[in-house]
Amino acid sequence: MRIYGSYSDSELAFLLTKGDELAFTEIYNRFYALLFIHASKRLNDEEEAKDLLHQLFESLWVKRMQVAPDGNLSGYLYAAVRNRILDVFAHSKVENKYVASLQDYIDQDHVQTDHLVREKQMSMLIEQEINALPPKMREIFILSRKENKSHKEIAIQLGLSELTVKTQVKKALKILKSRLGLVIYVTLLFKTYR
Repeated sequence: MRIYGSYSDSELAFLLTKGDELAFTEIYNRFYALLFIHASKRLNDEEEAKDLLHQLFESLWVKRMQVAPDGNLSGYLYAAVRNRILDVFAHSKVENKYVASLQDYIDQDHVQTDHLVREKQMSMLIEQEINALPPKMREIFILSRKENKSHKEIAIQLGLSELTVKTQVKKALKILKSRLGLVIYVTLLFKTYR
């Protein structure tokens, strides 16, 4: 009987498609460190790289039947990591644009008189939606966006992990975007072309 460490990548891929948990463990052990180095260099964030790989290997197990049993396993995994990194960058770009537009709107306090009423209403709407967030998420979001504290500073202040803080900020932004996105967009569009 052969030890899993002696199996080739294609043998492991074949066993994986059959639901062999030990083959999956060997694939994880064989590729995790290399993929982590690759992902953390590209993302410049070790925690995000760990999250990405956790999701990748979870997906690999769930979709194990889709792995080509005689294909290039390392190529498959590197391509999957690359695609996930590109998704992170794309998501981050959209998120940063949204935050910037939201912050620009909040920061503007000198506009023509006829716009003041609308701005006040918009600010109240934004504050109302921020106040409607779950208490801990709201506290983290306010520390992040209004007090400009880093995720690390917030984590220390509240006794949480940086990853928890980052996740809560992302969730808050997603909620606010879904509730305010169209209103903010129309308001900014009106101001830009006025």
